[in-house]
Formats: sequence, C-alpha cells, structure tokens
Amino acid sequence: MTIKCPICAKPSVNRYRPFCSKRCADVDLAHWLRGDYAIPGPPADRPETEDPD
Repeated sequence: MTIKCPICAKPSVNRYRPFCSKRCADVDLAHWLRGDYAIPGPPADRPETEDPD
C-alpha cells in the first residue's frame, strides 16, 4: 500500500512521511500557521485579561 502525499498526491517518501518532499511538508506547516486548518468544536475559553485602571 502506497501512501499518497496529502498536498500533491504523489507517493510519500519515508524521510518526509506522510509528505513526498520538504516543500509539501512546509506547505502543510504554512496552512497550520495561517489558521487554514481548524479542529471542529466549540470555541475554547480564553483567559480574561486584567484591565489596568
């Protein structure tokens, strides 16, 4: 069974698994950093900040 790269669908390479290359791994990382991917669910509670009065 050959695993395909989730970015470009080429066969994956063990060194960059599940990706086929460093480029595809970096593209995926960029998607996460930009917020393109999200885990579904209710919004997380954010800690309240103190208001300096």
